[in-house]
Amino acid sequence: MTNNEKVREKFGSLCTLQYVEGGHVDVLIHVRDLVHQGHKLLTHPLAGSVKPNETPFRSVALDEASGVLDLESLELIEAALNVCRQFPPRFHRGEDAPADMREDFAEIDFRLIDGAIAPQLQ
Repeated sequence: MTNNEKVREKFGSLCTLQYVEGGHVDVLIHVRDLVHQGHKLLTHPLAGSVKPNETPFRSVALDEASGVLDLESLELIEAALNVCRQFPPRFHRGEDAPADMREDFAEIDFRLIDGAIAPQLQ
């Protein structure tokens, strides 16, 4: 699950990838919905050291749905959404960042998810 075009370009043909039009909170909401359907988180929803209100990009890896609700995944995604809700929308600086800064945020997100899932696809 991603809203990062760099991630979609590299992994779109290598694995099942859902692309979300929207911000990082939109991605987390979609991830939460998949967790409720029985998917398990493979990466932490707030991976990296970039504050959630500073980056417009988010990529999260999940496994195939087992049909069983994974309570640990549910707790993690709900906690991540709660962290994001602590920042009112006007404090989501990354959404309106200049193009070069957005490119940097996209690269950080890409490298985080690439490091987590690329080895699994080889």
